[in-house]
Amino acid sequence: MASSLISRSHHIDFDSVFCFEDAEMVQMFESLITTGLNEFLGCPAMFYENALTEFFSHGSVRDGLIVSTIGGIAVEISESVFAATFELPTEGLTDLSEVPRNFISDAQSLFSVSEKEVSISCLKMEMKMQYRLLSDDLAKSLFVKAGSFDAVTRDRFLLMTAITFDVEVNWGSLLFGVLKEMVTPDSRQAKGYAIQICVLLKNIPGLELGESKAFPAPRILNEKTVHRIVSLNDNVGVEEVKDAPRAKKTPVKKTVSKKRPAADDAEVAPVIKKKRTTKGKSVVVKKLLVEDPIATIPSSGH
Repeated sequence: MASSLISRSHHIDFDSVFCFEDAEMVQMFESLITTGLNEFLGCPAMFYENALTEFFSHGSVRDGLIVSTIGGIAVEISESVFAATFELPTEGLTDLSEVPRNFISDAQSLFSVSEKEVSISCLKMEMKMQYRLLSDDLAKSLFVKAGSFDAVTRDRFLLMTAITFDVEVNWGSLLFGVLKEMVTPDSRQAKGYAIQICVLLKNIPGLELGESKAFPAPRILNEKTVHRIVSLNDNVGVEEVKDAPRAKKTPVKKTVSKKRPAADDAEVAPVIKKKRTTKGKSVVVKKLLVEDPIATIPSSGH
């Protein structure tokens, strides 16, 4: 079972990807840090197969908590503990219709690989490589969707827009909602979050997790694997690759810090970030419905 959890996951080695010599690709990874996903996507890449199997076998949702038993020890995970563990933002959008329309319009041009604006439900090959990779990160690592990834759904496009233009998103609520669906019996939500769940379990006193295993190298996004992805998938989409020549490096436009930039640090170029916004008022939290991908060109694998 653990293999199925891992097959739909990516881990990002942020220190390594910031060495990638393409400023636009680096800026995309910077946007994931700015939006508050650093600790979730870049947490320690270790997992405990037996503990994960038990967690999902006995897991359910009760009174808003995720509950399970591992080795006879009760496990409870609340939304507040989940968000605090990964330092996830707990304020901002959960209703994607609140993404400002001017940002959506800007994204349709910015994401496009050609001069033509893309639709908010488009094929991944219509977008620049860094946004194809961003789309895959959302689909595989955050919302853990099965099936083809050649199409970008409307909801994924809106989230990509929010991330790119630094709109506040309540990731604590959104991602905890996905985890609750994972442990709900008979749910259609694919299971994942292998390394993140193990981080949560390690914080439970007295819980023995057994032998740990390293996250598979092909699932770790670092400078080397990003080069391979760009080299093999520039025109067909971003999927898992194992062996390929390194892509020719693109000259760096400006230097980028490996750590989260300070508020007055504007060294990343080209700068496309705009001021965070929630449209001047508190946003009513609604359940996020992530659409199933549109049936398109079959993918070669995940």
